[in-house]
Amino acid sequence: MLTVGVDVGGTKIAVGVVDESGRILARDRADTPGRDAAAVLQTIGDLVERVVAQSPGVAAVGIGVAGFVDSNRSTVLMAPNLGWVAQPVRDPISARVGLPVVVENDANAAAWGEARFGAGAGVADMIAVTIGTGIGGGLVLGGQLYRGAYGAAAEIGHITVVPGGLMCGCGRRGCWEQYGSGNALVRTARELANERRDEASVMLEMGDGTPEGINGKHVTLAAEQGDPVAVAAFEKVGRWIGLGLADLAATLDPQAFVIGGGVSEAGVLLHRPIVRSFEANVVAPDQRPLADVKLAQLGNDAGIVGAADLARV
Repeated sequence: MLTVGVDVGGTKIAVGVVDESGRILARDRADTPGRDAAAVLQTIGDLVERVVAQSPGVAAVGIGVAGFVDSNRSTVLMAPNLGWVAQPVRDPISARVGLPVVVENDANAAAWGEARFGAGAGVADMIAVTIGTGIGGGLVLGGQLYRGAYGAAAEIGHITVVPGGLMCGCGRRGCWEQYGSGNALVRTARELANERRDEASVMLEMGDGTPEGINGKHVTLAAEQGDPVAVAAFEKVGRWIGLGLADLAATLDPQAFVIGGGVSEAGVLLHRPIVRSFEANVVAPDQRPLADVKLAQLGNDAGIVGAADLARV
């Protein structure tokens, strides 16, 4: 059975026709047309119709959206990056394209994609952790996607790790994503570069010569070239991520963590300090099997593949 997966983000919408082995057979994308819900739904419909026209036999559509989705997998209750509140998605898209539609949180969709066809294949109990602008998550427990009673499970980026700490975009203080995300990496690199300018020459030269000119790509490229301050930024953020994984292991005891998202593309620069921190902070490490900490395999396609496969479930 062929299905379509849609990954709706704040800046782009990507779609693909996916077969039962997780292969993307046709794909398309467009910029997200701002925060106008009607325009976004129109763009989703246009993209789905275009890829369906290339692949006869499509049976259903799965849509991943960065936000809370109701338990009926129909309405987006809140999507901050899109400015949506209680926005119906399933019914208008289904009416437009003439196919069954399910709606899912984008991190859940990516987690399911990795569980079925990526780094988590064959693992019954897995936690996906998406390290991007913030921290997203998805739980696959007993081989099933766990959504919670009201569809809002696995918002792990908003676990409090520092009471009264840094202000988060959610309105609370001290959330994990303020210390272990892509934004945290850039902030940390800028702070360290300001303190250790002589050692941060590679990273500073990639920007405009000031700490404020450093962005995420600069940190990764500089670390790959051995800039000690950039490496130190990855070490600090990796420690925070590992601490969070240790807490999640105490709660859910998974077989594996799968680390995805844009920041994970730094590979061992991030993976190594995460593993060290996790193993140093997990409860009773010598008396229990430890979860594997793996890097995701599907990259930016995880959301498309996962959403498409969830449309079959």
